[in-house]
Order: sequence, then structure tokens, then C-alpha cells
Amino acid sequence: QNQVYLVSVPLLFMNHNQRNPDPRNRKKTSIDGVSSRPVARFSQGAGFGPVQSNRGDSQIDNSTNTNTVGDFNRRDGFYSSSQQQITTNRPTETFVIDRKVAKKPKLKKEKHSRSKKNKNPMSRKKKIFMTLGILMTIVVMVIGFLVFKGYITLNKILPGGGGAAALQKNVDPSQLNGEGDGRVNILLLGRGGEGHEGADLTDTIILASIDPIAKEASLLSIPRDLYVPVKNAGSIKVNAAFATGKNNYLATQRIISDQTVKQAEQAGFELLENTLETTLGVPIHYHLMVDFSGFEQAVNTVGGVTINAPDSVSEHMRIKGQDYFLDVKPGWQDMNGFKALAYSRSRYTSPRGDFDRSERQRIIITALKDKILSAGTFSNPQKISGLLDTFGNHLQTNFSIGDLQRLYEISKEIASDKISSIGLADPPNNYVKTDNIGGLSVVVPTAGISDFKPIQSYIRNSLKDSFLKNENASVMVLNGTNKPGLATEKGEELKSFGYTVVKVDNAPTRDYQKTIVVDLRGGSKKYTRNYLEKRFGVTAVGSIPDKTIVPGTADFVIILGND
Repeated sequence: QNQVYLVSVPLLFMNHNQRNPDPRNRKKTSIDGVSSRPVARFSQGAGFGPVQSNRGDSQIDNSTNTNTVGDFNRRDGFYSSSQQQITTNRPTETFVIDRKVAKKPKLKKEKHSRSKKNKNPMSRKKKIFMTLGILMTIVVMVIGFLVFKGYITLNKILPGGGGAAALQKNVDPSQLNGEGDGRVNILLLGRGGEGHEGADLTDTIILASIDPIAKEASLLSIPRDLYVPVKNAGSIKVNAAFATGKNNYLATQRIISDQTVKQAEQAGFELLENTLETTLGVPIHYHLMVDFSGFEQAVNTVGGVTINAPDSVSEHMRIKGQDYFLDVKPGWQDMNGFKALAYSRSRYTSPRGDFDRSERQRIIITALKDKILSAGTFSNPQKISGLLDTFGNHLQTNFSIGDLQRLYEISKEIASDKISSIGLADPPNNYVKTDNIGGLSVVVPTAGISDFKPIQSYIRNSLKDSFLKNENASVMVLNGTNKPGLATEKGEELKSFGYTVVKVDNAPTRDYQKTIVVDLRGGSKKYTRNYLEKRFGVTAVGSIPDKTIVPGTADFVIILGND
């Protein structure tokens, strides 16, 4: 149909003066069998009526052909055989139409008007595919946006920087720096945040220690008033260590920007972690700090927490700028974010004050862990997005995305009854007590203000290195020097790290200049061997140099030298 009009329009409206009188000099171009020759005036055509020539042209002779261009009784189409010659008074002017009909597609009768036929309407199937394509494009764009948002948010709150070799599935012993690296130790911190008095004081300090081999975990509460020595700051309360490190860094900066504040907070984490590693005697691999608002929102995002309160708590308190009465009865109950925050902050009406508060914080942390790791949370994209948004603004950590993914895999296998709660003032383990120093109420070691050795031994044995515990190697310690009590001293130190020391004695000779570590199991207990080599700075040998030494059942024999 369209071809008819493409041809008829130039035929009807071509300027007569533009025709070349000699067809042999005309460039012969044709479209679909129609020769592009000069067009004569029509006497009849296409319904225009008679046309009179004012230049003496004759009318078109239709006597031999009734199917002219203007004859709409004939079906539409082009004709390419038995040419018809149309002549005028000028013999050199001819117009040729190829009358052979090309194969034409069968045209379906349509009820539409002529104008609608020319629009080539889209089929129903094509419309469906186009609609589906648009929908799929929208879906892909939305998913892409959410993934991009999640990626940006995760990288914002999980920048990396920490590291625990024990997170790996097959740990190379050389990657373990020392005893304690067989666990994953995470420092959990809570602070008031902006708008609160003492915004950077970490009033909640909990060491979460995970055993990836035994699939167990422990939560150790550290009293916020524990009086500890801090580098370049003397002895202060441990809850002020982070703020001290942060403020000391800011004091060295001429211009305070968002970047310098982040660097200052990193300095605060480093000071606090170094202080606790020295005080507690265990490594800290990661930190995670959340403020009051972030904690409350996180609990609300997962739909609240359910706890089994060990005792009743009734306390009037002021929290987040408002007066609140906390009333908790013993037994199972649900808590929203605000009530969970109040419960973990209450301490004034409890018999043991801060120590009882630390226990309640461990209860809330365990309940929140169960709720976050539940299928109901991780199968709900809205809750996951909410947690990311909440933590993005109120949380600082040195986890990477990969670290957290591996930690999640391990945590899923740790049941709540495999999470132990450890306190330094929980009978019969009374390792700390309250005291007053210079009018300041503090918590100090029971053994003495600066004697943390009993605390370290208790913590190390409560948080035994998973590789040492799994290999359970026996160790003999011999004094190869003239220094009295050296073997006993080192034996107690090894016991504090979780080694099984089966014998402490003097060596047959006392002239050893270098310490010797003897591995009697041919490297089968590779993690214990690695730790002993690094502790004493030597390479283990396979045989005892003195044949008079009887090792008995010992897996390792250590002969201490003057070094």
C-alpha cells in the first residue's frame, strides 16, 4: 500500500519544465520496476478530473489500458511486465510503467480506517514482550540500586583493618603471632554518643571471644571503672582510655575536619586496645563500638529481644533526656530497643552496682545475637537494610566484609548455651574490688592495685587458645641455668596461656647459654610447636641433647638457658 503513494506523489507533482526531452541523456534509476522518466500531463488520474494542458500536450491515451494509475478499481501494487507507453505531442517524452505484478503479501482485511492502516499497528505478542522488557529493566535498575547502596553502606561501616588468622578455615601456624591467636577476640564498646554527657566514655566494655574449632564463645565484662595504666596518661579509669587517645590526637591538629575526627577515633581505639592487651594478657583482633541510639534502633529493627531476667530490677532513671521507670520481673519477657537500653544501663538499685549491670549487658548482647542471626532477620531484606542504615550512622568497627561473612558462618553454629558469661567479680572468681584513690571511686585487682597477673591467668585459661586446647600437648620445663626458680616462673607463665605443664625441674647440667625446645612428636602438634618457637625465639629440634633427661609422657621438653 505504501508503495503506491511513494510513486504517485512525484508523478502528480513533478514540474513539467524539469523534464529532459531526450530520455537517452537521463540517468536511469528505477524503484520497484518504475522507470524515473518525465511525466506527461494527465487527462484523467487518481480522481483529479480532466486536466487541460496549456502547452499543447495531448491527453493520455487509455484506450489500450483500462488499469491506469488513477484507476482505483484495480488492487494496489506495482506492475513490472508488458510495459505501457504513454506519449504526448513531444515524441521524445515517454513514461513507462512496468505492468508485471510482483508477488504481493496477502493483505488481511482490517476494520480500521485508511489512516490507521498506514501506522503498522504492533501485534499483541510484541506488546507483551515490550511490556515485560520494560518491567525487567525497572527490576534490574532497582536491584542494582539496592546492591550499590548496600555495597557503599557496607564499605562505609566495614572498612577493614583488623585481622584474626583463626577466621580462616585452614590456618597456617606461621600466621599465628602467639598464644591467643587461635581465637577471635572482639572488643564490644558502648558509648553515649552526641548529645550525651561524656559522649566518648566507653561505659560498656565487653570482650567477645570466639573459639572457631569448638564452636564456643565467651563474653567477658570489663568494669568501666577498672583502674589501669595508660601510655602517656598515667593510671586512669579504663572507660576514659578511648576518649584520652582521641582527644590527645585532636590536640595536635590545627584544623578539625571529618577526616581528622576519624583519625582521632582510630587513635582512641589503638590506645584502648593496647591498654587492654597489656592488662588482660590476650590479643584483641577487632573492635566494634555503637552509641545509645544505634543500640536502641538495632534492637527495634530486628523486632525486639527476648531475655530471661535472673532477678527483678526496679529503678527510676533518666535516659536519653527523659525520665523513665524501669520495672523488670524475673523470667522470660520481650523488650523493645528503649527498654533493652535502660535495662543494660541500670545499676543504682542493684546490690553489686556496676558488676550486676555488666551481667545484664551480657544477657542483652546474647539475646541480640540470637535475634540478628535468626532466619527471620536474614531472610527479611527490609530488616537487613534497616540494620545497615542504623549501623552506618552509629557504629565504628575495623571488620571487613569478608571477615564479617566468615564470622557469620561460625556464629551460626554457636548455640546460645555454648556462650559463657565471665565476670571478674563473679563469685568464686573475685579478682577485682572497689576502692577509692584520691577521692576517685575505682575498681582495682584484688591482688593489688597494679598486680594483674592473677587476672591474666584467669582470663587466658577461661579463653584458652583453641589450637592449644585442641592439641592438648604436655610440656616439661627444665632450668638449665644457675638462676633459682626460673623453671617454676616460666612454668606458671606457660600454664597461664593454657599449656599443660607436666613437670618443672632442674636440668642435669646448669650451663645452657641458649634455650632449647625439643619436639618429641615430629611436628604432629604443629600449633603448639609454633607457639613455643615464637615465645622463646628458637627453632625446635627433634631430640634431647642430654640422654640422661627422661621426658616421660611429655610431648615437648624446654631447657631454659641464660638467654
